Amino acid sequence: MDLATLRTGPPVSHKPDKQKPDAAHQISLRMIRFKHIIVALLLSVFFFFVFCFIALHAYIAWVLSNPTVAPLYSTPMIAKGLEYEDVNFPALDGSRTMQGWYIPSEGSTKTIVFSHGYGANREETWVPMYDLAHYAHSLNFNVVMFDYGFAAQVNKDIATGGKKESQQLLGAINFAKERGAREIVVWGFSMGAGTALQAGLVTEDVDAMILDSTFLLEPDTLYHNIKQNIDLPRQPSLEIMELLFPVLNGTGLNQIPYSQVKKEDYPFPILFMHGTKDDKAPYPIAEELAANQSNPYSDSWIIEDSHHELLFREHPREYLRRVSAFLGNVQLAESQEGSGIRAASK
Repeated sequence: MDLATLRTGPPVSHKPDKQKPDAAHQISLRMIRFKHIIVALLLSVFFFFVFCFIALHAYIAWVLSNPTVAPLYSTPMIAKGLEYEDVNFPALDGSRTMQGWYIPSEGSTKTIVFSHGYGANREETWVPMYDLAHYAHSLNFNVVMFDYGFAAQVNKDIATGGKKESQQLLGAINFAKERGAREIVVWGFSMGAGTALQAGLVTEDVDAMILDSTFLLEPDTLYHNIKQNIDLPRQPSLEIMELLFPVLNGTGLNQIPYSQVKKEDYPFPILFMHGTKDDKAPYPIAEELAANQSNPYSDSWIIEDSHHELLFREHPREYLRRVSAFLGNVQLAESQEGSGIRAASK
């Protein structure tokens, strides 16, 4: 039998199966698409958190620039029986009109200008300001109490850490001069004290300062206050805030002369008062500022376990005793200088 005749059926094909490579190719494409989706999701999540992180800092910067301030609840007459005038005067740079009270002391040519703190108005009830205004008036001082722009009852402005506020304080000092003041003392609280130091860099019209719980807006104190409320990393939080402040309130930290203030030896005497439990402005700042002063009548009082702007409430008698002694020394210094001038002219 011919073996060739025994081969039946279709011939065997040796061509490769095209189905398998196509399936592998499709699986590979699916894996690539899946990886792309995962990468896109991860990037979306990353950028979402970056956006939230920056938005959080923007919210903090906006809140800091727009503090909530209570309306005025009283007047010097209602609170302490003091005659007063409602007054308006321009900021020194003419940027806005300031509203305030003038409490005259008959025949006096010396005036105390109160510089209230951040988040408060001229009343600053937790100090309490009316009690100190009454005390200043009892020492035969005229008194100027006014609202910074961020605390204005009308035409409210943003808070700038002293950039605009120093011009507003200089306007109040100029107003006191126009009312006949020949001796001017600025009594500042918290950021109002830091603002006073900024104003003191550019004026020759201040004879003395009393600074309670001095707050100076600089990177360290800014981060210190942020951390009190939310635990954010120092880096890059400070860099982000420094970028956002000019956008939200038109003032960069580099426009606040905190470096100059921290090394300045002021020509007039300053009384620094600060508590060791100040949670807004660490007391070593006041110690550093006080150490720079060479005026023999400058002084400092660092109070153990006292809190921010509550020094008078916590130690009223000692507080007034030290203020009274300081103001007495300032007047003595002025009388000695006047005697020297008169002696030299003879």
